[in-house]
Amino acid sequence: MKWYRDGDADAFNRLYARYRAPLYRYVLRQCAGCPEADELYQDVWLRVVRARGQWRASQPFRPWLYRIAHNRVVDHWRAKGQAHEDFEEQEAPDATPLQEMLAHLRDCVARLKELLGYLPAAQRDAFLLKEEAGLTLAQIAEVTGTERETVKSRLRYALKRLRDGLEGCDD
Repeated sequence: MKWYRDGDADAFNRLYARYRAPLYRYVLRQCAGCPEADELYQDVWLRVVRARGQWRASQPFRPWLYRIAHNRVVDHWRAKGQAHEDFEEQEAPDATPLQEMLAHLRDCVARLKELLGYLPAAQRDAFLLKEEAGLTLAQIAEVTGTERETVKSRLRYALKRLRDGLEGCDD
């Protein structure tokens, strides 16, 4: 990021290549598959470009990026004034044992996505920042503007809800 901030345009390409997929998944899941997810994702990168001069070399790039994404998603939901939409369930094909196993896995993945949509926003945010973005507890606390122990608690509750909701997916 230092190189990009200092004018190396190719450095942005390297940042984008490294963070595009996990950031996209984070935004997409925070939006519960909302039609605006692509627009929000692009807006996050646009904000990175515009704010590059504000980035300080003393702060790691990843938490800074996810702070921008977090704030953009929060702004999106505030502007809409509504809760997350439910995820659509996928139909599982039936046939051979392998196909049945794959169908079961698809059902479990669909159930996980659905459960993510039902988590309270703060718990979902903490979970996705940890699992999708790979942030530490301290980095999540920094991104969300909360205490480390609060993040820890939110993660614990989120994991319990997800485990309870995924009962039967461990066979």
